[in-house]
Amino acid sequence: MSLVFAGICSHGPGMTGRAHLVQNTERRDEFFAKLDMLRAELRESGAEALIVVAAEHFANFFMNNMPAFCMGIADHYEGPIEDPAWLRIPRRRIPGNSDLSGRLVREVMQSVDTAYAEEWKFDHGIMVPLNFLTPDYDLPVVPANINCQGPPLTPLSRAWAFGEALRRACDAVPERIALIGTGGISHWPATPDSGKINEAWDREFLRRLAQQDKAGLLTYSDEETYREGGQGAFEIRTHIATAAAARGQAAWLYYTAELPIFAVGCTVGRLEVG
Repeated sequence: MSLVFAGICSHGPGMTGRAHLVQNTERRDEFFAKLDMLRAELRESGAEALIVVAAEHFANFFMNNMPAFCMGIADHYEGPIEDPAWLRIPRRRIPGNSDLSGRLVREVMQSVDTAYAEEWKFDHGIMVPLNFLTPDYDLPVVPANINCQGPPLTPLSRAWAFGEALRRACDAVPERIALIGTGGISHWPATPDSGKINEAWDREFLRRLAQQDKAGLLTYSDEETYREGGQGAFEIRTHIATAAAARGQAAWLYYTAELPIFAVGCTVGRLEVG
């Protein structure tokens, strides 16, 4: 049928693994309430499958084989690949849809070369969003990875093109498709600066995203992003692809930098599907 829903959210492992340690419980509960709101809107959209555009963390792809893009085409996946006790998400099997995924991949490949995989271990980059947005794991998932890890990183313009290709593919199938882009924004994971957040930089990026400012979104250099947002901010590619697929401005966005124990600028929102 078409793309019927588009949203974005953070995926920091602390959102589940360290939620019980948060001191600012008011802001934590406010953030989680917005995630609940996104979950409800996703359910109300009537989506029959969910594409998760994410950036995995060397769980499946390494420097010996690092695709710019990869999409899953399996009937099921497993996750989390991390210790479930650490992430506080039980390990389980997540439904996919190989037939639908194959049709989406074939259409995407008309304009963007994407790798594809029949085996995929989900790490926190996908499992944390699913934990909040599809807690019953009853919606088939199509994972889509953008290389935000190993230089040379996928160019932002190609991330936008990937989002456009995803939209065209969604509009070409009879199923109702939802899409979530998950990543960043500013964070310095696994470094001495873990917990640091650049709120001003985050908010400017979200302003451009909310206004569907393609030119502004594509001006970021990797050097600026690394300097201002840390290596974790390379994940802006997932949000950029989501904006390209949605073609609409933000219906609503929520952001807070007041939860440093999550080690990321906490973001959640929905984009209008134009």
